[in-house]
Amino acid sequence: MTAAPVTGVAQPIGARRIIVGLLLAIVGIGSVFWLPGFLVLCTAIAIGCLWEFAQLSARKGPWLEMPVALVAIVTYFALTYFGRIHRYEGVLLAATVVVALVTGLFASSDGAFARSGYTLLAVLYIGKLMTYFIAIRLLPKIGTAATVMAIVLIAFTDIFAMVIGTRFGRTPLSPISPRKTVEGSAGGLAVAILAGIAIALTPWLHLLWWQGALIGAITSVAAQAGDLVESGLKRDAHVKDAGSLIGGHGGVLDRFDSYIFGGIAFYFALYVARVIPHGMYGS
Repeated sequence: MTAAPVTGVAQPIGARRIIVGLLLAIVGIGSVFWLPGFLVLCTAIAIGCLWEFAQLSARKGPWLEMPVALVAIVTYFALTYFGRIHRYEGVLLAATVVVALVTGLFASSDGAFARSGYTLLAVLYIGKLMTYFIAIRLLPKIGTAATVMAIVLIAFTDIFAMVIGTRFGRTPLSPISPRKTVEGSAGGLAVAILAGIAIALTPWLHLLWWQGALIGAITSVAAQAGDLVESGLKRDAHVKDAGSLIGGHGGVLDRFDSYIFGGIAFYFALYVARVIPHGMYGS
């Protein structure tokens, strides 16, 4: 999610940024309709995020145990895809800690504890949270439509927070990211709520208008929180962008930071709105 300046002076949004954003949206939404393709795309995004998270970690000192984190994250996606994450998640996390500590100590005893801690954080932050998009896609009957709704709500939050903040932003939202504004945040939230209501009125998900509004609000707030968290990580590492892979958008983590929190929030919102029963994740 991109920040908006607090100067109140409208700044043009680059054509390259718009084109790249539209292409990403088309590929992302298109892949939803073919589950294996969606799994591959989400896993690839997670690996890209992991690599950039490792770069941020290295700037702070400890380089996380990359092979361990990579295997753990791919396993997270596989277990979620096959409906076994609920049964084996504890084993996966325990194995991640043990293997990270052992490999870290054998490689070098200096900073082994910190490296294992960063490794576990990466697995939870990127692996666990991003697999909620697979869990949403696997929901019986509504999985495809619900996944599209989640992507739309998060994308609309990002886009309209940027556009409204760029045009009307005056009040800084947080010292973590001074360029983000209260006006942009409120605009993104309002549009997400309206989008949630509009989607609820379609026959795809059979939702009531208030369910759509609630889901839109929870998802939008979480998406913006995810953006702020990633901004905090970059600020702590003293970098502007986590990477430069995606033209006009920075790195993979920069582009998908709001999706990391947005996916789990959307899933939780479905439960709060009584669209799905409790305990469906990984069961």
